[in-house]
Amino acid sequence: IQPRSVDAYLSGIVNQLEPHFPHVRQSRHSPLVKRTIQGALRLLGRPVLHKQPILRNDLLRVLQALQHPLDHNDLLWVTQLHCSFYALLRLGELVSPNELALRDSSKLSLHTSVHMSDIDFSFLLQRDKTDTRYEGNRVLIQRSWVSSDPLALFQCYLASRDLRFPLHPYLWLRADGCPPTRSWFIRRLRLFFPANVSGHSMRTGGATSLAATGVSPDQI
Repeated sequence: IQPRSVDAYLSGIVNQLEPHFPHVRQSRHSPLVKRTIQGALRLLGRPVLHKQPILRNDLLRVLQALQHPLDHNDLLWVTQLHCSFYALLRLGELVSPNELALRDSSKLSLHTSVHMSDIDFSFLLQRDKTDTRYEGNRVLIQRSWVSSDPLALFQCYLASRDLRFPLHPYLWLRADGCPPTRSWFIRRLRLFFPANVSGHSMRTGGATSLAATGVSPDQI
């Protein structure tokens, strides 16, 4: 266990013990415990490794590097790449877990939730960790006039998807008719990016891009 995680573990332990030992919180904040944690951080702590964000230019570079005309799987992957960047989505909100036991079909976005216009498109995240009312969260993505356009890609993907699977309920589908998985997405990501780019890099890159254009942190 990393020393920086000890503090969180101790808080959880104190929370469980406090009903039985009322003074455990005072012991948790004693000088001895505090100095022990500080010493462990100095002696055994490791720097936090941040993943490299994906930038707007990277999106255009990837799109140009793909073989055209794009096949269905390429369309799916590059469209999800753009959606994650522009909507600040976690990869887990677009793909299924690798482990069968963790997959939940009720979390998959439905084709019927898609709304489109000339300037934007949207779809519903059926269930999300921030969705306390279980109503779903609507993701709205606008057309981009800078770099590659997510709306144009989504239109192309949707046309390919509807041609192949007109009656399938789920929005995101590979050419074999199955929802994409995390490992499937990351394998394709590795063709264009080094190991310090991960599934979280689109979200951080999108946030960095918004900050660079002057969007305030409370709106990102």
